[in-house]
Amino acid sequence: MIEAVNLTKRYGSKTAVHDVSFTVKPGIVTGFLGPNGAGKSTTMRLIVGLDRPTGGSVTVNGSDYARLRAPLREVGVLLDAKAVHTGRSARGHLLAIAATHGIPRSRVDEVIGLTGLDAVAGKRVSGFSLGMGQRLGIAAALLGDPATLILDEPVNGLDPEGVIWVRNLARHLAKEGRTVFLSSHLMSEMAQTADHIIVLGRGRVIADAPVGEILALASGTAVRVRTPDSERFGALLAADGEAQVSSSEPGLLEVSGLTAPRIGELAAAEGVVLHELSPLSASLEDAYLALTQDEVEYHAGGTEVA
Repeated sequence: MIEAVNLTKRYGSKTAVHDVSFTVKPGIVTGFLGPNGAGKSTTMRLIVGLDRPTGGSVTVNGSDYARLRAPLREVGVLLDAKAVHTGRSARGHLLAIAATHGIPRSRVDEVIGLTGLDAVAGKRVSGFSLGMGQRLGIAAALLGDPATLILDEPVNGLDPEGVIWVRNLARHLAKEGRTVFLSSHLMSEMAQTADHIIVLGRGRVIADAPVGEILALASGTAVRVRTPDSERFGALLAADGEAQVSSSEPGLLEVSGLTAPRIGELAAAEGVVLHELSPLSASLEDAYLALTQDEVEYHAGGTEVA
């Protein structure tokens, strides 16, 4: 378990993390989200002792990371997959790490097989693709068979098969009772992987809840209506006063402000044939954008070029 209590980190006059408190529980996958500059990387560095907090505390399994007697056996960490001696082979890199904790060579071979590095284990890391570098970073995180995994952007650079592999791995490790804490900019992937979400904005926690509750925070849910009488029915729905109706193609309406049952009742009353009546659930990306719209440092927008 990871527990942060009133965690604060300042760099001069800039506060990167401000009074942050959260608990990452074992047995579930916890996603960590936030815009660039929100304080995610700083928070992860604080958890594993790479930075010292200005105030508050953060512990792993009840202890400061620096006080863990064998940290690699308790916490597996991937923060920067490029932090590798490029002159070493993948196997050499893992053997060097294993030697610091008395981990046997057999475990090195296990994680090489587990992460799909068998074919390149003897090659120098300098020739690795971004995806292979990520696999090596995950292999190093798993080397001590730890109870807690902290993975920053673990799917970065991976092909679709690799992304699915990381998803299945994270969920498998959580089912074993481990604590799994990961960040990702791929909202669709996080929606399929995480059970719980923590969102940071400008160094503060702005959401900390199960994925279902985060999705419920999103606004703009709608109903898709497909009918051969879309023009007339669209005008009828708009006249209701509560509905907002849009159309992206002939025969298709997207309606917000009315529930699917209410739309169906209106169609029946007016003799309108419906080919589709589907509620559109908000995505995790919708919820994330709704939560962070006032927390980003830069907003996309039109720019005039002279």
